[in-house]
Amino acid sequence: MKKVYYLKTCSTCVRILKDLDLPSDFILQDIKTEEITVKQLEEMHAISGSYESLFSKRSKLYKEMGLKNQNLTERDYKNYILEHYTFLSRPVIIIDDAIFIGNSKKTIEAVKTAL
Repeated sequence: MKKVYYLKTCSTCVRILKDLDLPSDFILQDIKTEEITVKQLEEMHAISGSYESLFSKRSKLYKEMGLKNQNLTERDYKNYILEHYTFLSRPVIIIDDAIFIGNSKKTIEAVKTAL
């Protein structure tokens, strides 16, 4: 599977996708217009090993809801990601059995190497 979960309105995601210049066999999913399904999130979890790794602690809602002051479980992370797209750390790039989460330079370099 070659898939990217991203946000079309996120300038960082758009810049990264432009920089990567992905082959046409990649499926792009704008998570705002096409919500993440339970099955998709569980597939991401199976590769990454945890919902926390997929969860964005930089999300505005994370701060607004005071979640940083709570002890969140894996189940909580999963539910929040399914509840609102901003809780997914973006972009999430899946290349076969490898998953790349977030927009750090190190992550994007790893994607380039995998391509």
